[in-house]
Amino acid sequence: MRRLAVVLALLMTAVFAAAAPAAAALPDELAHVGSARQVIVVSGNSWTSTYATVRAFQRGADGRWRQAFGTMKARTGYGGWKWASSRRQDTGQTPAGTFTLTQAFGVRADPGTRLPYRKVDGNDYWAGDNRDARTYNLFQPSASRTRTWRVSQAERLAAFPKQYAHAVVINFNTPSGVRWDAAHGQYVATKKADTRRGSAIFLHASGSGSTAGCVSVGRTDLVRLLRWLNPAAKPRIVMAPASAIRRA
Repeated sequence: MRRLAVVLALLMTAVFAAAAPAAAALPDELAHVGSARQVIVVSGNSWTSTYATVRAFQRGADGRWRQAFGTMKARTGYGGWKWASSRRQDTGQTPAGTFTLTQAFGVRADPGTRLPYRKVDGNDYWAGDNRDARTYNLFQPSASRTRTWRVSQAERLAAFPKQYAHAVVINFNTPSGVRWDAAHGQYVATKKADTRRGSAIFLHASGSGSTAGCVSVGRTDLVRLLRWLNPAAKPRIVMAPASAIRRA
């Protein structure tokens, strides 16, 4: 019996070890950190899992990386993961890669972040109409009557008061050359996002389950991250299944 118990214990240990996510990489081991001095590492359990861990690292004056907080639990897209270059709209997949973090928003007031922060209301949308490339993946302050994007293909941000209590925009598939188009009452981009790849990928507060491609953490953890993030430190988020995180 003792020998059988030992064998069973070893088998159970192996099963749990295989199911657990691999240890997160330190920023020095990551491929695309660049000059960032703050890095958030999101390690998914597997390519098909909707669970992940989040670790935040700060590079000190001595050049060494140190974890800023305890490890946080996270949820990711219901469709698993996909490399950012081949990710597609409406798949529920979280894009794997490295992205900058430059702005934040929320239904609730600014919790004290140094990132540019917009408090949103019932008029605010995030457009994702793949028939209208000029407005794709852009914040819109209203659904103007002269707009060129479809409301049915946009997120009304205040409709998600729990998830979007606070959110950090992950710069995935981000357009550039953004300007105000007064004639249509909307923001447009001169260098457009790829309308095949999807829009509205955020680090936001957790809801009741997996996300549609975003990364979510508990609201207390999110506020902690928001107060820590500093644009001067050129923050980036590196996100992928643990098996691929060093290449992301």
